[in-house]
Amino acid sequence: MIDAAKAELEAACPGKVSCADIVAFAARDASYFLSGGRISFDMPAGRYDGNVSLASETLPNLPPPIAGLQQLQKMFADKGLDAFDMVTLSGAHSIGRSHCSSFSRDRLPPSNTSDMNPAFATQLKANCTSPTGADNTVAQDYKTPDQLDNQYYWNVINHKVLFASDAALLKSGDTAGLVYAAALFQQEWEDRFGKAMVKMGGVEVKTAANGEIRKMCGYVNKPYSG
Repeated sequence: MIDAAKAELEAACPGKVSCADIVAFAARDASYFLSGGRISFDMPAGRYDGNVSLASETLPNLPPPIAGLQQLQKMFADKGLDAFDMVTLSGAHSIGRSHCSSFSRDRLPPSNTSDMNPAFATQLKANCTSPTGADNTVAQDYKTPDQLDNQYYWNVINHKVLFASDAALLKSGDTAGLVYAAALFQQEWEDRFGKAMVKMGGVEVKTAANGEIRKMCGYVNKPYSG
């Protein structure tokens, strides 16, 4: 989908809109449509694309599903995002699916070391069991899986979330208070989510000095020699 958007833009105005901007605009549009139009915000443009892309740099920059609260706060802080942003953006787990391998070892029986709701854990274990050993996927929000809404926060409160990083939001009075506020005041969370998305969209933006506008999103314009 990103490549298709890029191809149309290159045909209409070559070399003007970066892949980074297309991804940011896609996140804006997805937020709007998945929330039924309730989350609407303007996403600034002007990003450049990187001169190199390394798969090895992806995971070290993304909070893992097993992260505790301190690790989460540090990883967000390293990107200029505070605890308020962290809890707000965690609401994105209201949509999407997760591979069972991302949470089964530390969150499901027989390890049984998590605070997950027992009935919910039993249901997940059944959904994750495969006679062929396949890594099944399950919805991140069991109740409204196709809507970007604040149901995620009620799931956190009720201990019906997949990841340790989700459950960790209740481990501190400050972040737990933000979870309850997001659950109780949907419109305020929607407004904050849009602002946090814009803030995140401004993290480590490339410019003409250290980037390029790619012709194709999967490739740099010239072979990178290091």
